[in-house]
Amino acid sequence: MVAPFDGVLTEAAVNLGTLVRPGQKLGEFIDPSVYELEVAVAKKFSDLLKIGEDVALQDLDGNQTYTGKVSRINARVDRASQTIQVFIRIENPEIREGMYLEAKLDARDEENAIEIPRELLIDRSKVYIVKDSTLVLEEIDPVYFSSNKVVIKGLEDGEKMVSAPVPGAYPGMKVQIQNKKDTAKAEEL
Repeated sequence: MVAPFDGVLTEAAVNLGTLVRPGQKLGEFIDPSVYELEVAVAKKFSDLLKIGEDVALQDLDGNQTYTGKVSRINARVDRASQTIQVFIRIENPEIREGMYLEAKLDARDEENAIEIPRELLIDRSKVYIVKDSTLVLEEIDPVYFSSNKVVIKGLEDGEKMVSAPVPGAYPGMKVQIQNKKDTAKAEEL
């Protein structure tokens, strides 16, 4: 069998002289000049991506940036996560097999939304706010999740949200607000 490209053997699953069954994986042969990054995109943002669209990529340290193109979009929605798999093709000699990259996708503007650390979310749809020096668990609408941030909607303008996790927090807990610029950090009384 001949691959339709020149490449590199990255994995050998059988040894010389081993009996091979039909359908058995023999190894992995890759083209080191072209890679695909698989990204899970929320179903509600699937209409924003088109095949051939440029996508900005960067390594996890944020030191290197690359450009890729959307090459394929899966037609099926994953039932468990309600996401769609998008494949981004990258051709760059600095990219290596197994590297982690983040994709920076252009999304739509969300009115009256705020980005907060994911650690402030409670049960994926609530945050603590402070009303009359008391913690209240407020239901919100998470719009977008990233690895460590979430964009939420549903808070009223002027509500005071806890900006850092409060150890042992519970609804009704009495707290004192420490103002630092525009953020409020709550501490138990």
